[in-house]
Amino acid sequence: MRGSLDGLGSSAPIGAMLPAIFADDDLAQRFVAGLDEVLAPLLVVLDNLDAYFDPALAPLDFTRWLADWVGAETEGIDPGADAAGGGVGAGAVPASTEAGGTGAGSGPASAAGAGRAGALPAELRLRAAVAAAARLHRVRGTRRGLSEAVRLVFGVPPEIRESGAAAWHARPLGPVPGDRRPHLHVTLRLPDPSPADHHRLDTLVAAARPAHMPYTVEVIASAVAERTTDR
Repeated sequence: MRGSLDGLGSSAPIGAMLPAIFADDDLAQRFVAGLDEVLAPLLVVLDNLDAYFDPALAPLDFTRWLADWVGAETEGIDPGADAAGGGVGAGAVPASTEAGGTGAGSGPASAAGAGRAGALPAELRLRAAVAAAARLHRVRGTRRGLSEAVRLVFGVPPEIRESGAAAWHARPLGPVPGDRRPHLHVTLRLPDPSPADHHRLDTLVAAARPAHMPYTVEVIASAVAERTTDR
């Protein structure tokens, strides 16, 4: 809250700080009371400043600014659309932002939760993306980092196929794992995909992929997600 609000009291009334001679001066008290009304919103912000830097508690517009500040991947997240439809309030960041191992959501089974995950409101996904930004910067350019960045934006874990691989052999000169030609393909299954989703995914993958890696993206309808939603 950074604007005026009728009836908002000041946490530090100026009238109480005046010399004793003005304590019973009606004109002086009414004059500084007007200043209290102007300064009260500023004092409220300062009194709760720590909450403004907590993505679970900050006002929505301030959370958008925090997203820019920490470089969170928020391409395609539009809390305004949820606000128009009744949205949700602040105060909850999905705990799953701190979960997810290497290569999370990279198999067909990931589509099974698409309908449930996709139901997360955009505001919660924005707050989760801001909360996870620092951690994602540490794994940027990895399979895990890309999977988590896509999941935070779309609410659905992607399927990732890449050329890299690792293996071991008991004897030397074993076959080299992976493909000689680098490539990355990201598939996203959504209940009701649109051309805009393809553009959003392409922009996100271009920013979160390894810099040297050629890539392709694909957005397809998820029959599993549709069946889950119908239950």
